Amino acid sequence: MSYAAIGAPDAPMVVLCHGLAAGSLQFTADAEHFAGLGYRVLLPDLRGHGRSTAPLEIGPDTYSIRTMADDMGAMLDHAGAASVHWVGNSLGGIVALDLIGREPQRFASLALFGTAFALNLPAVVSPVFPLLYGVLGRRLLSRVTAFNTTRHRPARPVIAAMAHAFDPKVGAAISAHVRRYDLLDNALGFAGPVLVLVGGHDTAVNLALRPTLRRITPRPNWTVTELPLGGHCSNLDATQAWRRELTTFWTAA
Repeated sequence: MSYAAIGAPDAPMVVLCHGLAAGSLQFTADAEHFAGLGYRVLLPDLRGHGRSTAPLEIGPDTYSIRTMADDMGAMLDHAGAASVHWVGNSLGGIVALDLIGREPQRFASLALFGTAFALNLPAVVSPVFPLLYGVLGRRLLSRVTAFNTTRHRPARPVIAAMAHAFDPKVGAAISAHVRRYDLLDNALGFAGPVLVLVGGHDTAVNLALRPTLRRITPRPNWTVTELPLGGHCSNLDATQAWRRELTTFWTAA
């Protein structure tokens, strides 16, 4: 498992963790921005993504949520991070929700975007990755993925590059685990500051996220903020608003 670190070693630490079929490339510009504000930013590539190699053998737990969360705990240990401001997009939020339920002391705060607290999807979603890559081809699928992920044209090359480099077998293995989970209790049990950023154009995730948010009694440590122009990767299509909300949140944490 690979990660990069940007910023002064003794600065407050931030983790920017990407989603499924993405990578640390998603946050390169954001890491430079936050490092310039005085933070040390950790940019992990989850196993099987980006610069992190995929295990040669895929077993039942190779890509489980818990296994990937344990990877992130090992990264924090290696980086000497006692406590971090975690920002998770989609899968990057899911692994944080698992880890925070077991080791909440690692988190100074938790911010999520494009992440549902629970999912219950049919098993048929797991083989979708290899099927789509096989039918459309890697180049066309990467373009389609970028087009469907964001309305912001300048962000599409970044998303397309990450999708093009992704291994569909890894996607199938991870999907088999994340298609069905419930980590809401872990989030509710965390006493520290929580920020949920809701992208206005993140249609698929919002189908699961908004009903959950409506059921939750307002909590003093939670902030829910709408990003009307944000899609699934709000840092790429609502960049200034996304950065501003996080900076404000960390300052108050």
